[in-house]
Amino acid sequence: QLKLVESGGDSVQPGGALRLSCVTSGFYLTEYAVGWFRQAPEKEREGVLCINAPGGATTWSDAVKDRFTISKDNAKNTVYLEMHNLEPEDTGVYYCAAVDGWGPGACDARARFNLGFWGQGTQVTVSS
Repeated sequence: QLKLVESGGDSVQPGGALRLSCVTSGFYLTEYAVGWFRQAPEKEREGVLCINAPGGATTWSDAVKDRFTISKDNAKNTVYLEMHNLEPEDTGVYYCAAVDGWGPGACDARARFNLGFWGQGTQVTVSS
């Protein structure tokens, strides 16, 4: 059974930093791409960053460029989202999702994640 569990969400002040973790089980990160998504109150869910099976990263959201990075530890079955210089607009529930895909192109097909495997989410609140 494929499972993803997010953690690390918290309330921080603007300019702060957080690291989110997505612990996976039931599959290998060397065979799946994992994306981070977020949903702010009363807004549509948006894709943030993605990491493919070989370890290449794709930035989906221009709003997080140069502030957020994605990485993974295959041995720990964990994908990370490092967030710096947080802004109030970064507030929302953050989800990780996985789709199968061996090659570097899996993150290019963002729509496939709608039919992928999802975690329950972790809340990030940025407020002064």
